Amino acid sequence: MEPTLLFAALGAAIAARQDHREAFAMVRPGLDYPAEARAKDAAGRGWRLGGDDLYPDALDCLRSLRDHGLVVGLAGNQPAAAVDALAGLGLPVDFIASSERWGVNKPSPVFFDRVVAEVGLPARSIVYVGDRLDNDVLPAKRAGMRAVFIRRGPWGIVHATWPEVAEADARIESLAEVPALLGREA
Repeated sequence: MEPTLLFAALGAAIAARQDHREAFAMVRPGLDYPAEARAKDAAGRGWRLGGDDLYPDALDCLRSLRDHGLVVGLAGNQPAAAVDALAGLGLPVDFIASSERWGVNKPSPVFFDRVVAEVGLPARSIVYVGDRLDNDVLPAKRAGMRAVFIRRGPWGIVHATWPEVAEADARIESLAEVPALLGREA
């Protein structure tokens, strides 16, 4: 699958408010995504993550938040393998969760209930940072959390133009802004 074609299709799917898997359908009609993922795993080319895959500001942000005594978690619509890969990086976090391990995907309210349970604090005490309005910001707000929109990556760039971005409690361009936003500057 040619990357430029896939990224163009991804941008079109995001702009049309479609599921990202529609990009695969545009590029390769009839693609059986789960079968392809299993085949990649069987061939030893499954889900991988290394330190170079993190945004440059991620580690400093996580460290700063933990240094200030905050509970820090990573939770997203990811395969179960993401949990082990992220844990293997030794990130300064209290928990790592994936939708596959939890058996529920964002934007389901059950996903955000699980975040609240993992953190162990009332929803109103939780700040959820995400690059998607539909999967992160709006459902986090409905769950009673403070929701921060980060304009980053394909969803962040496109979603920044949506009127719903005004519903975010805060909008940021970098994770480096999060500690100051929470009054936890280094």
